[in-house]
Amino acid sequence: MAGILYGAGVGPGDPELMTLKAVRLIRENEIIALPGPVAKETVAYQIAVQAVPELADKTLIPVEMPMTHDQERMNQEHDKAADLLEKYLKKGQNVIFLTLGDPTIYSTYLYVQKRIAARGYETRLVSGITSFCAAAARTGTPLAEWNEQLHILPAVHRLDSRLEQPGNYVLMKSGKKMNQVKEILAASGRNVVMVENCGMENEHIYRSVDEIPDDAGYYSLIIAKEICTAHD
Repeated sequence: MAGILYGAGVGPGDPELMTLKAVRLIRENEIIALPGPVAKETVAYQIAVQAVPELADKTLIPVEMPMTHDQERMNQEHDKAADLLEKYLKKGQNVIFLTLGDPTIYSTYLYVQKRIAARGYETRLVSGITSFCAAAARTGTPLAEWNEQLHILPAVHRLDSRLEQPGNYVLMKSGKKMNQVKEILAASGRNVVMVENCGMENEHIYRSVDEIPDDAGYYSLIIAKEICTAHD
């Protein structure tokens, strides 16, 4: 029997937000894959080991996921990752691939899962709390009320957007282009809150566009809410 590949979300940063299912899978399985060149230095490991200390004694598999828009290089790296994990699946060992937040939301893990599934192996996804739900809770900000629409954008890739659709916006991965993102937010006229490193020791909360620093980090999540009091 071949092993199963699990993509398990560890949540946004606070180890107490990990699901019981993710914790159980780590405890019950030996092979744990982590996205990065050094397994114990990955953010996913540093979150999960606080909830599951025995993770430190598991067989940790670092899986390089370079941050690049070069499609050819991305394909090569994802193929290499699939080759690496297949070695364990062939032996009948399950592989638990830990990923930040929820594995279905802008996760590079999905590219590996598709390759493994195409090779005939069973794959399963384990939901985790998303960064935007955690940030909304942390700041006391309802993401959607009544019949409001909710738009989720990877901001670094959508700088042409003027946030013109009705409803509220979540902008993910905004750090690298924060100057331009702030201009778009200011022009939208929405109420803005940003959480940097949500749930981590170096968490920061900013409650207006003017407060947001231009050099905000990669793990910066913005919620832009339409100003509406009709249903208050």
